[in-house]
Amino acid sequence: MEMIFRQDGVQKNAGLHLGEAVWENMARMCVKTRRLDVARVCLGNMGNARAARALREAEKQPELEARVAVLATQLGMLDEAEALYRSCGRFDLLNKFYQARGDWQKAIETAESHDRIHLRSTYYSYAQHLENTGDKTLALSYYERSDTHRFEVPRMLMEDSVSLELYINKMKDKCLYKWWGHYLESQSEMESALRYYDYAQDYLSQVRVHCYLGNIQKASEIANETGNRAASYHVARQYESQDQISQSVHFYTRAQAYNNAIRLCKENHMDEQLMNLALLSNPEDMMDTAAYYEERGEHMDRAVMLYHKAGRVSKALELAFSTEQFGALQLIAEELNENSDPAVLTRCSDFFIKHSHYHKAVQLLVAAKKYHEALQLCLDQNLTITEDLAESMTVSQSSAHLSEEERKELLERIADCCMRQGNYHLATKKYTQAGKKIKAMRALLKSGDTEKIVFFAGVSRQKEIYVMAGNYLQSLDWRKDPEIMKNIISFYTKGRALELLAGFYQACAQVEIDDYQDYEKAYGALTEAYKCLSKAKSRHGDETDERLSQLTHHLTLIKRFIQARRLYEQDPAAALSECECLLEESDLDPAVRVGDVFGFIIEHHCQHASYQKAWTKLEELRRLHPSVNVSMYVSARSLDALQNAIG
Repeated sequence: MEMIFRQDGVQKNAGLHLGEAVWENMARMCVKTRRLDVARVCLGNMGNARAARALREAEKQPELEARVAVLATQLGMLDEAEALYRSCGRFDLLNKFYQARGDWQKAIETAESHDRIHLRSTYYSYAQHLENTGDKTLALSYYERSDTHRFEVPRMLMEDSVSLELYINKMKDKCLYKWWGHYLESQSEMESALRYYDYAQDYLSQVRVHCYLGNIQKASEIANETGNRAASYHVARQYESQDQISQSVHFYTRAQAYNNAIRLCKENHMDEQLMNLALLSNPEDMMDTAAYYEERGEHMDRAVMLYHKAGRVSKALELAFSTEQFGALQLIAEELNENSDPAVLTRCSDFFIKHSHYHKAVQLLVAAKKYHEALQLCLDQNLTITEDLAESMTVSQSSAHLSEEERKELLERIADCCMRQGNYHLATKKYTQAGKKIKAMRALLKSGDTEKIVFFAGVSRQKEIYVMAGNYLQSLDWRKDPEIMKNIISFYTKGRALELLAGFYQACAQVEIDDYQDYEKAYGALTEAYKCLSKAKSRHGDETDERLSQLTHHLTLIKRFIQARRLYEQDPAAALSECECLLEESDLDPAVRVGDVFGFIIEHHCQHASYQKAWTKLEELRRLHPSVNVSMYVSARSLDALQNAIG
């Protein structure tokens, strides 16, 4: 027997005249051993064509157990088939297996627990089974569960109209109401049909029946109240057939059947409604309506607008130009952009220039990429170049319309226009984009924006710009702002403007003398000025010799005065003698103010009660400088003491 169960052995013995029972037993053994190849031979020798076909069709199943289960089913081994389906988890096939053998309870349980995707179809199959067996009440329940009751129940109960009506009234389902309404209508029970159509909210059927009964007014009310498009369309058709055009147009409009409404308006010259309907409809209807207006030669502004809305911009513009529809042109121009036809843009701009609408003309010229013409128009008509307009005229570096040189030239022209209009910040931006940093700095200097000037100079890193920034900062009140002083020194240093830096140090020294009488700080500042001029001399030759000589002399005079004041505590007489010598210097001032030297001497005499000597020096100071303010050099206490002593 073992040899027979081997495939080659079976084939060898296939020609033996074994009984059908033997082959069947061998096939049953194949279920246990899961040898489907051997099973095919057995089924062939049994002459069981149906089982062989079922086994062949089962080959599409990926699970071996599912294929073996088919063999078991064909051989009547139902328990084994059930176990095989469960073992491979093919509950869908198990569901079909239960249905095939009439075990509906297990089929439903399997569908509800493991095969919910086939749950409704299982309910439906069971309902059909119940209907066939005469159990309509239970069949009705399962038709409902399968959600097929809206069609199947009326079919099933068709012969029992009373039961069907009771069922429909009980369910309160719109689809069933509608079905029953159709049925009643087919039986010419119009009033009852209308009632059920109302239950179903089937407005089209209500309108249709009312129109059939000649009650078009009621049909119109339903269409108006509900806004149902199909109902409105039906009413419109009825009114059109009765030549009630106005009502027909109204309901065609509510049905959004605009082409029909437009057709009636054109046929009956209802031009006022025609425009609105065309705007609501599609582009084809818009163009047809525009052609209608154009053909009649009336309402050309409407024709222009419709061509425009339909996307026929060139046609709309052509018509607007030929009929001089300025208002319509303005609306069209709002939607023109850089992607529009340049010829159209240019023509529109010419039209706006002709009618003195220069701002719009500039926008169109820019869109047409005629930047120079746009700039010239701004200058000619004194139009302010806003930042948005300037940006729209700024061509990107990757643009194919202008070369890099032309692009920078355009940017420079924009900046020039901004300079003329006093928009210095925008001019700075455009000059910078054009690579003209010197011009950008000049524009920024005109703006007077110190913070931006300092920033721009810092990022530009050009000697000329450093110097320009330093010169500007020196024009400010740098005496009260140490940060400005620091920036001036920094910019002159970075700009290698040593002579200017020396001049600034000299100015600082003068401030220390004039405002604070601090000759030591002044001496330090002049020393720095001397260093700067010395470096400048090494670069510029003898041009700075005279200034160096003058600085040296000033430093000498200041140093003598500083030493005299220091010497005073140790040897007042020697200090006074040095001051007298300083007063004999013909060019003492401005290095050392004459008033400071006299004040030093007068203060000494007042402190030692030598008021006559002090008075003599005071008179000498007034004689040398008649307009001098003595209180700047002599303390108020000394002046009061002197006044009291002299009288």
